[in-house]
Amino acid sequence: MMSDQDSFIERVLIPHEDIQQKVRELGEQITRDYQGKDLRVVGILRGAFIFMADLIRNIKLPLSVDFMSISSYGGSVESSGVVRILKDLDKSITGVDVLIVEDIVDTGLTLKHLLEVLSTRNPASLRVCALLDKKERRLVPDLKIDYVGFEIPNLFVVGYGLDFAEKYRNYPFIFVLKPEYYQPEFTR
Repeated sequence: MMSDQDSFIERVLIPHEDIQQKVRELGEQITRDYQGKDLRVVGILRGAFIFMADLIRNIKLPLSVDFMSISSYGGSVESSGVVRILKDLDKSITGVDVLIVEDIVDTGLTLKHLLEVLSTRNPASLRVCALLDKKERRLVPDLKIDYVGFEIPNLFVVGYGLDFAEKYRNYPFIFVLKPEYYQPEFTR
C-alpha cells in the first residue's frame, strides 16, 4: 500500500482493514441503538467526511444527513481555543435524534462548544461518534463520547479524512506524519 514516494509516513498506526472492521461494528451498534428513531447523522467537515460515508453505509436504518463546519485550528496544528461555526446545519434538529460524527476528539474544547450550541436547538437526543479519541490530551474530563472507534496516543496523525494543511486525507489508513512535515514543537 505504501510506496517510496510516501516518505512522509513515519508509520501506519491503524491499517485500512482495521478501520473498516471497526466501522462495521460501530454501524451495527448504532443500528441497534437507533431502532425506531428519527436519526440525523451530522458530519463535522472536513475531517469526518470519509469516516461518515463509510459509517452510514453500515447503519441499516433510514436516516438523514447534514453537515457542519467548525474551526478552532485555523492553519495551525494546535487549537486556538476559539470555536467558529463556518457552516451551520441546513435543517432544524428540533425533536430529531442527532448523532454527531467526528474524525478525532483531542482536548474536547471544540466538541464541548458544539454540543452546547446544538443542545439549545432541542434535539430529541444528542450523541457523538468519533473515529479517534486522544484521551491523554483531554481538557474537558467529563466529555462523553458515545461511540469510539480507536483510542490513540498523543501522536500527529493523518489519513482517512484527517489532514495537515489540507493534505493526506485521501490515504485509506491512519498514519503518523514525520515531524519534519509539520511544526515539530506541536502535536495533534
